[in-house]
Amino acid sequence: MPKLASYYLPGLYVEDHAVDVPLDWRGHEPAQLAADGLPDSERIQLFYRTVCTPENVGRDLPFLVFLQGGPGGAGPRPLSPTSDGWIEEATRHFRVVLPDQRGTGRSSHVSRHALEARGDARSQAEFLKRFLAPSIVRDFEYLRLTEFAGRPWTTLGQSYGGWLTLTYLSFYPAGIAASLTCGAIPHLPASADEVYAHTFPRMAAKTRAYYERYPEDAERVAAVADRLAAGDVRLPDGSPLTPRRLQQLGQGLGMKPAPERLHNLFDTAFEAGAGTLAAAGAKPQLTDGFLMGALQSLTTAGDPLYWVLQELIYADGTLEQPIRWSAAREYASRPEFSADARPLMLVAEACLPWMFEDDPLLVPFKPTMDLLMEDTKFDRLYDPARLAANEVPLQAAVYFDDAYVDSGLQLDTLSRMPHTHAWVTNEFEHDGLHGSAVFKRLFEEAKNRGDLERALRS
Repeated sequence: MPKLASYYLPGLYVEDHAVDVPLDWRGHEPAQLAADGLPDSERIQLFYRTVCTPENVGRDLPFLVFLQGGPGGAGPRPLSPTSDGWIEEATRHFRVVLPDQRGTGRSSHVSRHALEARGDARSQAEFLKRFLAPSIVRDFEYLRLTEFAGRPWTTLGQSYGGWLTLTYLSFYPAGIAASLTCGAIPHLPASADEVYAHTFPRMAAKTRAYYERYPEDAERVAAVADRLAAGDVRLPDGSPLTPRRLQQLGQGLGMKPAPERLHNLFDTAFEAGAGTLAAAGAKPQLTDGFLMGALQSLTTAGDPLYWVLQELIYADGTLEQPIRWSAAREYASRPEFSADARPLMLVAEACLPWMFEDDPLLVPFKPTMDLLMEDTKFDRLYDPARLAANEVPLQAAVYFDDAYVDSGLQLDTLSRMPHTHAWVTNEFEHDGLHGSAVFKRLFEEAKNRGDLERALRS
């Protein structure tokens, strides 16, 4: 398909493209459709960008495709090579492909508006199941075959991108010359319950570390929670701000500089400023700035699929038991996470059912989510036998203190996959890739080992 646009950013040359792909890949294979054409069934658009440095325009470079984190996240929008640290180093060696995964960004977008057009809740549930890893990976393999002359490419997976990496290696390993991942290896067999059993203790530890770093914030967060418990507090979009919703402000605590951002947010929470929080017996007044800052942290306007798909990424084939709000069960089992407990514990990457009651942008998804949480029929995510015989070089950055993806579980999966190498470090948080060091280290280690020979030759 002809490119939609081409232009220069400071230090980068960019081309925008889009291709049609089938909404439902069941019964089809990318190679078949690349050869025979798309079926007459419903199609959606897959948008992607390619970026390189200006001096490399027109050069025949190998390709690196970025597997975005999330789920439900659009590809990066670089402002320059240094605006997302890994891109500067990657464009020294590759033409970088930045897809918007189906349902996100400029690909056919999924939000409450798209959902309403799909009919009843059961039809909506079946629609949403088409936006998980098996469909995403087939999109990318079809893209490789049709738009990149079938040349094997290198994959770079950040966070959920590691889930996509293992799905890709399970079903289309011939399409990959080498893989790099960052904080991103799922444990196999997949289990949401296992993940949250590890995640909640780390969230408690991250919250306590935040309060230890800024001791006054434990009191201020508790005071805000007490005020919210009294009721009648609404965010600028009109939705309620409750203690349990306040806990969701911990979403970024596994990244840098999240403690500082939280400190600055709560620093100006009260109209009373540096003085007493409130007169005796009075309800303290929260500032408009704090409420707007909370909304900006909590809004799902940009990525509603992040929460809709959050627990479904562990649904691998036919399940023995439905997922049934796994994070909510773990949350309820830990008294320290009660919204009434003080100090207030903050939560991250936990999809909780009341989010679909409190957030007006998620409310339309609630009937469908209730069905999906009871569903047991999903597409297969992984082929354990294929992964156990893996021949594609995989270099993984495993963050020892990762708040979201347990390092021990990552290493267990890697120990059962040949041709994999782990760089274990506690120097970075979950978002370490976005600095300048992590990609360079992965690239150099893989190159020095000879694992990138095929990638750089392709």
